[in-house]
Order: sequence, then C-alpha cells, then structure tokens
Amino acid sequence: MVKRAQKSPLIAIALDRERATPLQGQVFDQVRDAILEGRLAPGFRLPSSRLLAGELSVSRNTVLAAYDRLYAEGYIEGRTGSGTRVSRVLPEDLLTARNISAAAAESSGTAGKVSRLVLRLGRRTRRRTDIPARAFRPGVPDLENFPFKTWSRLNAKFWRRPPTNLLVAGDLAGYQPLRDAIAAYLGAVRGVHCSGDQVMITAGAQQGLDLIARTLIDPGDRVWVEDPGYAGLRGAFTAAGAGLVDVPVDGEGLSVDYGRTTAPDAVLAAVTPSHQYPMGVTMSLGRRLELLDWARESGAWVLEDDYDSEFRYSGKPLSALQGLDDGSRVIYTGTFSKVLFPALRLGYLVLPEALIEPFLKVRAALDDQPSIAMQPVLAQFIEDGQFAAHIRRMRALYEERQETLIRVIRTEADGLLEARPSEASMHLVAATGPRCPIDDQTASECLANDGIIALALSRFYAGTATRQGLILGYSGFTENEMTTAMRKAAAILVNPAS
Repeated sequence: MVKRAQKSPLIAIALDRERATPLQGQVFDQVRDAILEGRLAPGFRLPSSRLLAGELSVSRNTVLAAYDRLYAEGYIEGRTGSGTRVSRVLPEDLLTARNISAAAAESSGTAGKVSRLVLRLGRRTRRRTDIPARAFRPGVPDLENFPFKTWSRLNAKFWRRPPTNLLVAGDLAGYQPLRDAIAAYLGAVRGVHCSGDQVMITAGAQQGLDLIARTLIDPGDRVWVEDPGYAGLRGAFTAAGAGLVDVPVDGEGLSVDYGRTTAPDAVLAAVTPSHQYPMGVTMSLGRRLELLDWARESGAWVLEDDYDSEFRYSGKPLSALQGLDDGSRVIYTGTFSKVLFPALRLGYLVLPEALIEPFLKVRAALDDQPSIAMQPVLAQFIEDGQFAAHIRRMRALYEERQETLIRVIRTEADGLLEARPSEASMHLVAATGPRCPIDDQTASECLANDGIIALALSRFYAGTATRQGLILGYSGFTENEMTTAMRKAAAILVNPAS
C-alpha cells in the first residue's frame, strides 16, 4: 500500500510501507533526491515536521529523524524564526552533475538522446545566481564604488532619442564607436596594435572563447592549454571537439619546449601571459618570443586572454603579447565584466586581419549581432575618460585590499595559510601551511559548507597537482568582510571535523 502526501503541492513524497527501507529512510531519500535534481531550490522552506508527519500519516519522530540526517549531511539548514530550508550553499559534490551514462543506466530507457559533448564536459558549470558574492570568491569587482550616477546619466542621455538605425539593425562586429574606443584604449594602455575594424564585441569573455573555438577548431585538432588553467577555456575547446594538450606552467609561464615536444602540430595555444590564471605567473619575454616563433613556423594561432591586466600594482608596465606580434598570429581577448560589473556581459576580441571575415561568417550563423543596449553607453564612458578614472581608483583600492588580505591571513590564519604579495590581479593563491591538517580540496569543501568561497588550487590541474592552496579573491570585499571570513575559516581549518 502506498500513502501519498495530498495537501502540499510543493513537496511530493510517496511512502511504501511494504518496502524493507524504514519510513524515515524513504523520507530522507526522497527529499535529498528532490534537492539534487533541483526540484527543491536553495532556500526553499520545507514543511514543518508536524505538518509533514500529518500529511504522510506517520509519527512525527519519523520525520524528525529524516530531517536530522538531512541537516547533518548539509542538505538543509534551520533558521530561527524561518523554519527549515534547503541549504543555500551545498557541499561541492552536490554541485557536480551526475555522469550521464550512469543516469541513463538508472532510467527506464525512455530518455532522449544527448550528444557526446555532454559526457565530455563532465561537471555542471551553471552558477548560483541566488547567492550574493561572498568572501573569498575570485573575480568579483568592487560594486559599491562604481559610478552608477554617471553611468545612469549616459544611459538616459543616449536612449532618450537613439538613432533609428540602431533600433532595427546593427553591425555583426558590434557598435563601431565602441570598437574604435577599445582600439584606442588598448593601443595607449596595453601596446596592442589594431584598428577598430579588428575589434569584435562579444557577450562576455566566454562567448569570445566559443567564437574562437567554432571558427578555428575542427574535431580532433590539438590545442595547447595551460596546466593549471582556466576551466571555462577548457570547456569551450572541449565543446569544439579539440584534443587538449595540457602544457605545464613554471616560473616563466607556459613551457613552450614541452608543447613543441608533445604536440608540435597543435593549431592553437591558449595563454594568459600577463597574469597566468590561477598561479599569477607573468610570462617572460623569452617565452613570449619562443611562443610566437612556434606559431609562425607551424602556422598556428595564439589566444592571448588578458582577463585582468588593468590591475597591476607594481613592477614595470607590461605590453600585451599581441604587441610583439606582426599582427598575423595573435588573437587578443578581454572583458569588461570583471573590470566594471559582471552583469554588463560585454567583452571583445582583437582579430588578425586575415580572421575578420571568417569570424563574421560564424557570428552571422550564430546570433546575427550582439545586443546593442549597453554598447553606446560604454563607448561614451570610455571616451569621456570615466573608464580610465574608474580603473585608477579601483587599482588603488584593490592594491590596498590585497595588502589587507595578506595581513588578515597572517593575523587570523598563521601557519594554516601562507600568501605573498602579487604584482597584479584580483585574487591571491594562499598555500596551505604546516598547521593545516587537510588537503586543499577538503578544505574548500569544509569552508563552502559554512558559506566561505575558497577554490582549491589542485582542482585547476588537469594532471597531478604539484601545489596545494586556496584561491582567495579580495577585490570585492571590505576589510571587515575579509577579517570575519578568515577568522571563521581558520577555526574550521584547525578543526575540520567539528
């Protein structure tokens, strides 16, 4: 006999009293599965134990036992005055997609086909948008000091009476004044040699990577990628069917000798030369020239991801790798999402002239044109000098916050984490110290259970990790936020089992 909850439309539980599994185990299993499958969203308020017990016609202790187990394993949380809710920050293993083949084996066989790409991509990468940015999430800019009044004024001024032609059609490569402004800025600040016609506007850096992969990569083509390196880049090239060649990064950047020996026939090398992600290494001039020599000799392309070059605090200013090229081999990409605010979703590519037409063909097949809404506003923001002024303010603020984070680590987590100053970027890599009793992945998971974002360095390695540490963002967090979070993190790391 099956008894089904009838009164609550928000949580469906079916109990089978003829099964050997105890009733409390059935309640636990079904609530947990609903959370894993996304049917119970983070923050969803569960029925009270008394109400659910009444609906299921079971003892309240049965429901309490199931809830206690869900709480102990991190699926739910209790809040005074607000009842029991699905945890907003779940253990990391809950954020990993099931292996598709295993799921198919468990199913009844009626599910529709998915591509091999889904299997190759593995981890689910969808971001949790319902959770505010928390220390120490990397790549989060400061939003409190963004000049929204100026931005709002520019937005209202342009869209009060916009040119009619912009409302019905647009350039495949993006708004021309914005492209010209980007070219002028990159030439002056980054030493990039280009005209506005070589600039293509994208919906953020990830779309730029997707366009590069679709335009340049055929299934089976080999691509050099940094190890450790940026997972989003790996995903874009995996989706294109590329064979990824994991090239180690040392103190001078990507090992060109290793790449030449392992995959001399690669069609593209993807690098972050100004500030390697996540290690923070700057590619030496010798390595840059080696890489360009290989690209010219083999007819390969080089993707230069200059994701946070605006925030360099010390040392000699670095020109882009593209500036050393003769304009024929390097594709340069950047984004405004990290520099201004993430929801802006505007990035750009700087293309060699030979690639302009191929990229336009692919863009036309995919999305016709990028959204025009914010492009004129950003163009004026740059032309008025507001962009440069904002960068100067943020550079000073982020340098101060980096110093604060290092001081907080030494004060609150001495011996647990060790961090050194970095010449650039919006995050630090803090090595696990002698007092830390657990590896970085376990540390990251324990901290995530308590709402602290600290990515494990070892997860960025495709092969065997040679270093352990936590990636700690600081740009978007105040001294008080970092101090509070680090004090809490230290207590967790000292006694992770508590």
